[in-house]
Amino acid sequence: MPEIIIINISGEDRPGLTASITEHLANHHVNILDIGQAVIHNTLSLGILIEIPKASQSAPVLKDTLFAAHTLGVNVKFTPIPKEQYNSWVEEQGKIRHIVTLLASKITAAHISTISGIIAGHRLNIDNITRISGRIHLDRPRKNANACVEFSFRGMPTDPERLRAEFLDAASAMGIDIALQEDNIYRSNRRLVALDMDSTLIKVEVIDELAKRAGAGEAVAAITESAMRGELDFTASLRERVRHLKGLDESVLKEIAENLPLTEGAERLIKTLRMLNLTTAIISGGFDYFGNYLKQKLGIDYVFANRLEISDGRVTGQVLGEVVDGAKKAELLEQLVKQEGISMKQVIAVGDGANDLPMLSRAGLGIAFRAKPIVRQSAEQSITSQGLDGILYLMGYRDWHISGDLG
Repeated sequence: MPEIIIINISGEDRPGLTASITEHLANHHVNILDIGQAVIHNTLSLGILIEIPKASQSAPVLKDTLFAAHTLGVNVKFTPIPKEQYNSWVEEQGKIRHIVTLLASKITAAHISTISGIIAGHRLNIDNITRISGRIHLDRPRKNANACVEFSFRGMPTDPERLRAEFLDAASAMGIDIALQEDNIYRSNRRLVALDMDSTLIKVEVIDELAKRAGAGEAVAAITESAMRGELDFTASLRERVRHLKGLDESVLKEIAENLPLTEGAERLIKTLRMLNLTTAIISGGFDYFGNYLKQKLGIDYVFANRLEISDGRVTGQVLGEVVDGAKKAELLEQLVKQEGISMKQVIAVGDGANDLPMLSRAGLGIAFRAKPIVRQSAEQSITSQGLDGILYLMGYRDWHISGDLG
């Protein structure tokens, strides 16, 4: 009968170690059923699950492997696996896999303990943990560096909503971001990223900046805040705020546009998405004057936003055409998906306000970014502690994939 054995090798990593071990196995014509290798700070951990065609041949295989390990100065451990146990393990491989992504400025043992404890509390077993952010030099840390680790587990949580709620509570308590998503074909096959503009792609609400220049800053900011929390009808509140801008000189729009503060990670995100040939769009309840400025500056493909009426070089206090509210955002996203000939599951939508929720709910991956509480609780994922480039990690990209970085 065939014999199944796990070989675990650990020790100092060096070139040719894996080649040497597997060369000895090759001499005995064994089959490799599974293999995994990881290196942390030059320390190797190598696991090889082998099938020896005849049990009577196992002694020479183990003897040669033990000799090879001794020669290489590494530790080796052999564990026999019953056939029934192996077959049961294989059947588990068909189950749905989920990815939990931890994003923070620095990862601590408390973060790992909390996340792994929540997963274990739902009777789920982690089968892989991977660092996907680059290593950070202790004496030369990078500005705004991200730290990211992925946890992988198989199976369906019995209570997915409770699991998400526990992750959200933990993330809030520890000041980190935790995302849970199914590891499917769409995760690394996104084709379109649609971004809200105000308080998402840029740090400010443009209408509030305009209102300050029109002498109505406090009144308009209060309405904006309430509208973003979902307490006011967006269309009515927008028209009311725009009325406060009547008489504002068009030159003010140009000045504000040229000084818009981009959100941390925005340029890195857009630059990388362009490099990957993904389509990008601004779908905003703000104004197209500023969206088009960002389109030219960053190389964004599409802009959909409201249009301020300007007459004789001054803002009239009116919005032209149909207002881009929450429902319109979702409609525009659906139209763009159809135009691009892609699936909605290939779309990422990002926003911070209640008016973004219809768009976020339709996208394959909806991300609440530094969002109001109602949006964080309703959206599938959220990023609060990190910049916009954190989206790239949720897509499965590593630092050495991302433009301008090394892993």
